[in-house]
Amino acid sequence: MSAPPTATGRARISARTLRTDRWWLPPLVTFLALLAFVVYGVIRTFMNQWYWVPDYHYLAPFYSPCLSVACVPGASHWGQPAPDLGPLVPPPIFVLPFVLGFRLTCYYYRKAYYRSFWASPPACAVGEPHRRYTGETRFPLIMQNVHRYFFYAALVVAAVLTYDTVIAFRGADGGFGIGLGSLLMVVNVLLLWAYTLSCHSCRHLVGGRINHFSKHPVRYWFWTKVTWLNGKHMLLAWSSLISVALVDLYVMLVASGALSDPRLFN
Repeated sequence: MSAPPTATGRARISARTLRTDRWWLPPLVTFLALLAFVVYGVIRTFMNQWYWVPDYHYLAPFYSPCLSVACVPGASHWGQPAPDLGPLVPPPIFVLPFVLGFRLTCYYYRKAYYRSFWASPPACAVGEPHRRYTGETRFPLIMQNVHRYFFYAALVVAAVLTYDTVIAFRGADGGFGIGLGSLLMVVNVLLLWAYTLSCHSCRHLVGGRINHFSKHPVRYWFWTKVTWLNGKHMLLAWSSLISVALVDLYVMLVASGALSDPRLFN
């Protein structure tokens, strides 16, 4: 009998890739989209104004919850435990680490920015441009393992934004009212809940460590629903990211007086 073939390592080709399609387009679009959000987020955070509409109780998502003493009157629904540390530490700084921590460690976003920003690798069947690859076993990428804990923080933030949405149904006379802003906030909070609950950590939380689903019908029902959402995780990641930016921009325009909020009721 002939000896079995032995492994000789990866195939060696002179070209970076044998793909003939425009494989570079998806990572390029992802890079531009994420870069645009980052630029907007930085500018908006340090702008530190036009985030509260007292007439209708609209609070911009980037500033929720507003926990600093520097917050404008009426915008702090949960108190002001954080001090005023000056213009270099605006109110969003106290909350953004938890929000960004959840997004940055998200399984989908890892794929997105690994490919688009670090080209590691830029696409399937494209050569790895880096000489070494250690995965997520060293600092700082080993911090990706705390994603499950950021998930709990994301639940709290989603609950806070839900409260913001409820009180946004306010009329000019102080009673019940519906405006375009309140409807946009409803869409935004629904997308945020869908994205948060479609997280892989949530799927494991509701259905992990169960050997027999038949013995846990309630958890199995929740697991099937989360699994369905999980299949749309990428779509929900992008749609919720866009909705947060659009609602924040809308509240800013209304708060600055550049735009009048169309009222559907009162």
